[in-house]
Amino acid sequence: MTRFWRRAILALGLVLTSTSAFATSQGYKLRVDGLACPFCAYGIEKKLSAIKGVQRVEVDIATGIVTVTMAEGTTLDETAAKKAVKDAGFSLRGFERAQVGAPTK
Repeated sequence: MTRFWRRAILALGLVLTSTSAFATSQGYKLRVDGLACPFCAYGIEKKLSAIKGVQRVEVDIATGIVTVTMAEGTTLDETAAKKAVKDAGFSLRGFERAQVGAPTK
């Protein structure tokens, strides 16, 4: 019986530690008008990254989609996102919550 419990505890431990690999973070997809070049992407990344709780910013220049990943337990306020986008010189045309994969460490 002890052998069974050791294996059960080991299996449970492996399951619990492996689930963190599949964790998702709260994220947002922003539709931004005016993105045309890598300098545009850098400018918007810089402004959005300055918002408290922002963990990662990814910019797709071709589609105008900016994906913002938040730290665990934090959310992005649409007003703050709109201000950051405007301060970077662009227009926020869409704001929606989206599940994003956890960033790699």
